[in-house]
Amino acid sequence: MAAFVAVTIGLLVLFAPNRQAKAAGGLALSAALPDTVPDGTVLTVGDPVTEWVVRHNGWDKDLKFRIKWVQITGGPDVTEAFHARALDVGLGANVPPIHATWVGLAVKIIATAYRRDPLDHPAFVLGIAPKANIRTIADLRGKRIAISPSQVQGQIVLQTLKAAGIAKSEVTLVELPSSIGGDVYTSALASNAVDMAPIGGGIVAERYLRKYGDDGATILKHPGFRDDPIFAYVPVEVLENPAKAAALKQFVALWGRAWAWRLAHPEELARGYYVGEQGLKPEDARLIVTAAGRPDIPAEWADAIRYQQASIDILAPELGNPRFEADTLFDPRFEALAADGFSRASPK
Repeated sequence: MAAFVAVTIGLLVLFAPNRQAKAAGGLALSAALPDTVPDGTVLTVGDPVTEWVVRHNGWDKDLKFRIKWVQITGGPDVTEAFHARALDVGLGANVPPIHATWVGLAVKIIATAYRRDPLDHPAFVLGIAPKANIRTIADLRGKRIAISPSQVQGQIVLQTLKAAGIAKSEVTLVELPSSIGGDVYTSALASNAVDMAPIGGGIVAERYLRKYGDDGATILKHPGFRDDPIFAYVPVEVLENPAKAAALKQFVALWGRAWAWRLAHPEELARGYYVGEQGLKPEDARLIVTAAGRPDIPAEWADAIRYQQASIDILAPELGNPRFEADTLFDPRFEALAADGFSRASPK
């Protein structure tokens, strides 16, 4: 039976035991994933929504390993937890695995999720400060723009500037890591510390307008590019542990199954997780679920690899980092597993 524990990143980093270095008998990345999970195997996972879905449905009772659920989300915190050996599976947008590679942390993507209609349901919009006097993308020239190089917000900023024909030298980029809830960026906008910042679509943007719209705050859509990929990724040394690799094989299928449940039960997700667990008002909970659109779990990663390569090619020269081949970020042994779990559980 899986046990569920929620702890903060600070406690995890403080008390996390160092993973042992790869032993002589460690699993090669070219080897087939083991099917048998040894007794006592534990995976530490940071994915709060999947945690709730699994616990809500009692699926943990069928697992052959224990999941230690932790409240760690967002690229910077996941990278910190990986470095501290306090996390086995992280969840994030497309940029954190790229940035992890640039800071010398070997990671692999083991599952991918998208939105079926990303342009109609963007994950981010451009938040505009009350006194910024920005009405179109072209008005960004000469403005102060928040950027987080280790997160997808950094790519959104660079792609937006490129689409508008605005050089980096024509704006002031203010490096500012974003929290998952958007409070850091919305606070910076509200105080007019920056003129533009990418903020979450849906509830984050709605709350920003509710609180500061009367002061002149607005939002703009970014140019027509997708910003929706979600990746589950792990340190390579976790994959080299045969017991954890076997558990990951089952976990990824479970992850796909959880996405299928979310698709089939949007009202139950809104009511149970966002209202019951997060304490949101019902109308805000429904807004979050609706804004996310319908999920898509691909059975092949060719498009994901192309997307990641384009991201690397955009970010590398702008941030002064080396280019590398995107396919090295993916572990092909997991390619079809999440999609299989998704399709098996999807409504027929």
